[in-house]
Amino acid sequence: MKKLLRLAVFVAGSMAAINSMAADAPKELNLGILGGQNATQQIGDNMCVKQFFDKELNVDTKLRNSSDYSGVIQGLLGGKVDMVLSMSPSSFASVYLNNPQAVDIEGILVDDTDQSRGYHSVVLVKADSPYKKLEDLKGTAFGFADPDSTSGYLIPNAAFKKQFGGSTDDSYQHFFSSTTFSGGHEQDILGVLNGQFAGAVAWSSMIGNADTGYTSGAFGRMIRMDHPDLMKQIRIIWQSPLIPNGPILVRHDLPDDFKAKVVAAINKLDKENHACFVKAVGGTQHIGPASLADYQQIIDMKKELTKGGR
Repeated sequence: MKKLLRLAVFVAGSMAAINSMAADAPKELNLGILGGQNATQQIGDNMCVKQFFDKELNVDTKLRNSSDYSGVIQGLLGGKVDMVLSMSPSSFASVYLNNPQAVDIEGILVDDTDQSRGYHSVVLVKADSPYKKLEDLKGTAFGFADPDSTSGYLIPNAAFKKQFGGSTDDSYQHFFSSTTFSGGHEQDILGVLNGQFAGAVAWSSMIGNADTGYTSGAFGRMIRMDHPDLMKQIRIIWQSPLIPNGPILVRHDLPDDFKAKVVAAINKLDKENHACFVKAVGGTQHIGPASLADYQQIIDMKKELTKGGR
């Protein structure tokens, strides 16, 4: 009888602990989505992610799409965003420099085609324009994407400073007639098409079929949305060295058991519903291993930019 009593007490205690853990498990998961893209398309591209995580983790997944990159940065720092499937390296650097313990890096995006782990910042102009190289844009209006975009500002800004001097404050010693932050890559492309900018920056893997917008990047998203002939309307006149693909981030201070389940679910999404993962991250990519070292150069550049101003 004593053994049975001890067993009953043990079972009751175990059930209470399990029920307590279940009660403590978050009921909501917040997926951060960087801005600079049509909001309706953003939500549409991530609905399958929501459905997957809702079922896998028994949560209500909220799609936290922001009008700019800063919204996701502040969401991660403030505990309002729990994970990001494709973070801008420059935006990650902003998070890290504010709080090195805010997020955990759970992987890097790797191209399905050639296993490359990076992409390029590119300068685009209209296909029927006279501009053939960067120097031809002297005296014209130029568009950047977002101050926290890697390819849309951090990398081209460093290149333009080196080549022309100055900064965005003086349009690189007045090489450009003006420099403007449009709000995102899509806005940059549209700005070129409608004549607002003679040239602007966007991001692209520069791998695969140019006619379809390459394997990943801003061009492919716009082609799928409502610009099927985009690549006939633009011309790329400059590209940066390779930039590390964005990290997959999970908020560090999630409950440990729940965080482990979130990470497992992210990897399961990639492997078992790869088409959904591809749609969400904006390219034919999968998850590869990553560490802070992959982004140290970007962190150093962001730190220098913050210290020295634009």
